[in-house]
Amino acid sequence: MTVSIVRFGGSNCDRDAALALGSLDIDAEIVWHEDGLPESTDGIVIPGGFSYGDYLRAGAMAARSPIMDEVRALAEDGVPVLGVCNGAQIGSESGLTPGAFTTNRSARFQCEHVHLRVENADTPFTSAFTEGEVISLPIAHGEGRFEIEPRKLDAIRSDDRVLFRYCEADGTVTDVANPNGSTDNVAGVLGERETVAVLMPHPERATLDDIGASNGAGTDGAGVLRAFE
Repeated sequence: MTVSIVRFGGSNCDRDAALALGSLDIDAEIVWHEDGLPESTDGIVIPGGFSYGDYLRAGAMAARSPIMDEVRALAEDGVPVLGVCNGAQIGSESGLTPGAFTTNRSARFQCEHVHLRVENADTPFTSAFTEGEVISLPIAHGEGRFEIEPRKLDAIRSDDRVLFRYCEADGTVTDVANPNGSTDNVAGVLGERETVAVLMPHPERATLDDIGASNGAGTDGAGVLRAFE
C-alpha cells in the first residue's frame, strides 16, 4: 500500500507520520496539497499541524483545498483515510466525519498523554485492539473539543461510529479523564464508512520503540497505523 500524506502550509506532523509509517514497512509519500494525489494512492493521512495558521477556524481553509475533493472521492471508493489532530479538524470541516472540533474547555493548548478506550474494534484503525481495551496516546492541541448536536450524537452512538473515548487507566469514562471537554468524551470518530476516521490524539508519536520508551507514550499508535498495511 502507498500512503499519501497530505501537506498543507502549516502542517508540521507530516514527517512524523512518514517516519512512523516507514517504521512499520508501509510505503508513504508526502504530497503537497496543490499537486494533487498521485494515482498510486491507496491510503491517505491528513496530518497534524496548523494548516493556514488555524485562521478562521482550525482546518477550515485546508478543508476547501481542491485536493480534499480528491480525498472525498477516494474515501467513497473505500480508500482508508485517517485525519490526526489538525487532520481531524480538516476532516470534520470537509464533511468526511460528523461533528466539529472547537476550543478546549481550558482555553489553553494542552500537550499530555491520555488514555483511550477502544469503542469499536471492527475497523481498520482498531483491528489490532479489542473492544474495551485501553491504550495510551499523546495529545497536543488547543482546539480538540469534539462538539456535535444531540440528535447526531445519538446517531453515531447507534451506528457504532465512536472510535475512541477518553477514559481513566482502568477504562472508566469520566469527566476528569476528558482533557478538553469533548462531548461524550469522544476522542475519535468514524465517517460514513469504517475506512474513514479522525482522532485528536497522535498515533504517529507513539509508534517507534525508542521514542515511545523515552517519552512515556509507548507504541500503541502502531496499532492505529497498521490500518495501512
